[in-house]
Amino acid sequence: MGQMGKSGRKAEVSPRFESWGRYPKYQADVVPLHWAGDFPLARPPATKQLPVGLGRSYGDVCLLENGTLLLTTGMDRLLHFDAATGMLRCEAGVSLQQILDFAVPRGFFLPVTPGTKYVTVGGAIANDIHGKNHHVAGTFGRHVLRFELVRSDGIRFVCSPIENPEWFAATIGGMGLTGLMTWAEIHLRPIVSRKIDYRGEKFHGIDEFFALSQAATSEYTVAWIDCVSTGRNFARGIFMQGDHAEAPGPLNRSKEPKLTFPFDLPQVALNRFSMAAFNSLYFHKQLGKQKAGPVDYEPFFYPLDAVLHWNRMYGKHGLLQFQNVLPLESGREGMLEILKAITKSGLASFLAVIKFFGDVPSVGMMSFPTPGVMLALDFPIRREVSFDLVDLLARITLEHGGRMYSAKDARMTAEQYQSFYPQWQDFAHYVDPGFDSGFWQRVTGRRPLDV
Repeated sequence: MGQMGKSGRKAEVSPRFESWGRYPKYQADVVPLHWAGDFPLARPPATKQLPVGLGRSYGDVCLLENGTLLLTTGMDRLLHFDAATGMLRCEAGVSLQQILDFAVPRGFFLPVTPGTKYVTVGGAIANDIHGKNHHVAGTFGRHVLRFELVRSDGIRFVCSPIENPEWFAATIGGMGLTGLMTWAEIHLRPIVSRKIDYRGEKFHGIDEFFALSQAATSEYTVAWIDCVSTGRNFARGIFMQGDHAEAPGPLNRSKEPKLTFPFDLPQVALNRFSMAAFNSLYFHKQLGKQKAGPVDYEPFFYPLDAVLHWNRMYGKHGLLQFQNVLPLESGREGMLEILKAITKSGLASFLAVIKFFGDVPSVGMMSFPTPGVMLALDFPIRREVSFDLVDLLARITLEHGGRMYSAKDARMTAEQYQSFYPQWQDFAHYVDPGFDSGFWQRVTGRRPLDV
């Protein structure tokens, strides 16, 4: 495959852009980029800029009030693939879905994938995404070979572990603030089948979850945990693990129609009773204590992708995502404190997930994962309750020596962020002077927290 020439078209302004959590809501000019040569713009804007992809981060890390968002999804070309090594070069706006559609029929898979395939390669690198195999594969950035970075002054350079390594480390997990990525090379892993050999086991309580996690031997592990039920059902869940099937099997699959969540649910529909009913049904959908068998990779990795616009079920006010990691030495006590605070609040989440992170080091300077236990869940926005709850969970995280994930956050204070990421001042030296974000303004103390 080869890259085509520049179009020479002038960038046009596109409709409003919002994050997946739909909060906060900021106005900005959205300028689509179709070719690497479209940036820097012929007439640089007076406002700050920020590259954005498919907007699957939850808070304000992909937002910039009254700024210019550089939409990279038009830069979506696969440039080169080496079937002998699994090396894929593509533009930064290529989505993980595009890569899977290309690679799986050829016997390759993503080295690391999050819970949605609607993420661009640039976004995956900028947020240094992680997945169910973090304990063995680390983060996405570990599988990036090199990329091109373009600064707002027009300077371009290639970054890799040996070429401009300091910029390589700052950009991986750098939240899009170090410059615009135009292309990247990633290393794909071979597979012989679409199938995942799946095993699920029910557990009751945080101690059973810890025991299952520590005994697991699979490449992929994660657990769903019930954050609504109390009493004997407190912290019950399903521990899920899987491996790529070793027996050759089908690599192609016919396209199936997607469901679409058609409208914003009224806030009254999301209450403790409806979520409790959902959590009970989810727990009991697995009839026995254990279940095993082959499943297609899509429902295993991307269950929510089967419903387009599923964020609408949280209503027009949006949702807050909370994701943290606590070190192992304080993980049990910290998670119990967090789970008790959630059940006491009366709020609840549909699909809360909990997982062990491994000790595979991240290459990104600002990467989120550290060894320990991770929790991620969503809350509908009800300002009188949900803001106070997430703020409390952030304080508990800080008290137990953990940290929160920038890509999933809308509530961290500057003091909390700077405690979670004490290296932030070193990172600040790599931030492009022409770039900014709502998140960066908030955690550097230039924007007050919304109350």
